[in-house]
Amino acid sequence: MSKHLNPDTLRELLAYDAETGALTWRERAFAYFGDARLWRSWNARFAGRAALTAINANGYHRGIVCCRDVLAHRVAWAIAHDEWPDAIDHINGIGVDNRLANLRNVNHAENMRNRRRPSNNTSGAIGVSFHRPTQKWIARIKIDGRHVHLGIFTDILDAIAARNFAASRFGFHVNHGRIGNDAHPRH
Repeated sequence: MSKHLNPDTLRELLAYDAETGALTWRERAFAYFGDARLWRSWNARFAGRAALTAINANGYHRGIVCCRDVLAHRVAWAIAHDEWPDAIDHINGIGVDNRLANLRNVNHAENMRNRRRPSNNTSGAIGVSFHRPTQKWIARIKIDGRHVHLGIFTDILDAIAARNFAASRFGFHVNHGRIGNDAHPRH
């Protein structure tokens, strides 16, 4: 049995509005229930209403479809493109913004090149940290799973410039390192 639901099944159960990113439950066929009371009850309660609206710990919409816990952005991609994605990057960093224009199918490494600035960052710039023993700034970047040292700098602006240059050179998204509060709003 495939780990993913067939995109045709998803389209039968859910409607996806690519402009707004909203998923809504479609009216279900009697065959899903086999009992007229359950069938009428489910459709009266859920058909036409918002679907997959719970928010997980990472700030993404999620829900249950056919006894499977699914992420709304992955379902949206599967419905729109007739295939399950490898990994989805929310271009603007907002995990609940599932408009098709905000989603891109990427691998894990590409997804990490558009991550928000970690909440524990104290320098104000991703990949830049203060080195207490030398009282200088260190710039680093992670490329294909390995850390690359970019230099030690007296001035933080020089460290930030080195990090930004490396990010550009290695194809990081322009949103990489954005402030974390926009990325996964909590509701």
